[in-house]
Amino acid sequence: MEHRNRILIMGAGGRDFHVFNTVYRDDRRFEVVAFTAAQIPHIEQRCYPPELAGKLYPEGIPVHSESELETIIRDQSVDEVVFAYSDVSFEFLEQAASLVQAAGAKFRTFDPQATFLESAKPCVAVCAVRTGCGKSPFSRYLASQLQQLGIRPGIIRHPMPYGNLRKQVVQRFATLEDLKTHDCTIEEMEEYEPHIVQGNVVFAGADYAKIVAAAETESDVLLWDGGNNDTPFIRPHLLITLLDPLRAGDELEYFPGDWNFKNANVLVISKFDQATPGQLAVLHHNIQTHNPLATVIEGDLSIEVDDAASLRGKRVLVVEDGPTITHGGMPYGAGFLACEQAGAELVDPRPYAVGEIAEAFEKYPHVGPVLPALGYGEGQLQDLQQTIEQVPCDVVVFATPIDLARVVKMSQPTTQVTYSFVERGASKLPELLRNAFSWIADKS
Repeated sequence: MEHRNRILIMGAGGRDFHVFNTVYRDDRRFEVVAFTAAQIPHIEQRCYPPELAGKLYPEGIPVHSESELETIIRDQSVDEVVFAYSDVSFEFLEQAASLVQAAGAKFRTFDPQATFLESAKPCVAVCAVRTGCGKSPFSRYLASQLQQLGIRPGIIRHPMPYGNLRKQVVQRFATLEDLKTHDCTIEEMEEYEPHIVQGNVVFAGADYAKIVAAAETESDVLLWDGGNNDTPFIRPHLLITLLDPLRAGDELEYFPGDWNFKNANVLVISKFDQATPGQLAVLHHNIQTHNPLATVIEGDLSIEVDDAASLRGKRVLVVEDGPTITHGGMPYGAGFLACEQAGAELVDPRPYAVGEIAEAFEKYPHVGPVLPALGYGEGQLQDLQQTIEQVPCDVVVFATPIDLARVVKMSQPTTQVTYSFVERGASKLPELLRNAFSWIADKS
């Protein structure tokens, strides 16, 4: 039998599966011997099932911890390792390449172009240069602008298949009840629920060819709602990339966000009002150097608190968006800023953290005096609840897109911080969308 190149795919439970599905699944020249998993807890030691892996893999494909990478390369005689997850520095990639090559395999990163799906419907993609740039509020703003043009957006969310993959081939979320039906984690609810409340239907899962086909049947335009700083899975008609001036320079230093930056049709400078002149100068210089033809939109993340006056002088625990604060590299988020402006006294949760929450603080020492909302599994959710209960505070402030009090039981009073994207000056996005999709709007 002709030798099949033995491939190992480094991933984080999403992009890696898409790379396999689009590049390797039915190609007899290759044999994918394993996936490795990182960033997300509890997604290793499972199997990419044969129902998804295809006829060449009747037993499925094992998923191992990334810590076993060198052992797998040697024991499985791996020829090539393909790096297929997002929001890592180029320095990290160099270290990974060195480790892989020392173990005896070739190393490369995934090719965004090779993994694009073609759709019968036009696609507008929202991506970013780092986790936590503000993609979610911008995607909701974009969806509302499409709705005002009479265009039905079908939201296709970047994958978060953290549970039973057999049950997550194609998922459709049109009601809040669907979140319970699909047994969603906190992280999934944070992404899906705000779209549902806004009247949008969200599609997600593990096999994006099938997901796109499902979304096409009830949408005029596909809206790719990206995760981390990953590239789109669908070839975009319009690529919109968010920049974060608070991390100016990262647009050139993190993979694969630099691809999003350099290939965008539209660049959105989010958090404009929080940035210094120096940070904005760095961004504008890099835009002129690397993507001068892109349309630039400037915007703020408008932060609102349910009852800001009630927080003055109170001891508060701030619960922030999990991924932004952990692998996104931000020390704090909107909740911290809102409480600081309200004159509240922040209580540091770190001395009271237990279990996996304490482990997260150890793993991400950059995190400030805030609590990341981590709930990837029942055990982690219980640790989050216990940590909150142990913090001596007057109020718990949630700066997550959902009301966590509905998911996590606690004795303290709670209040909610919300944030939305607001364009600065004359709005450019409505006209951009009108020009790009006027023929659809005219039909409607």
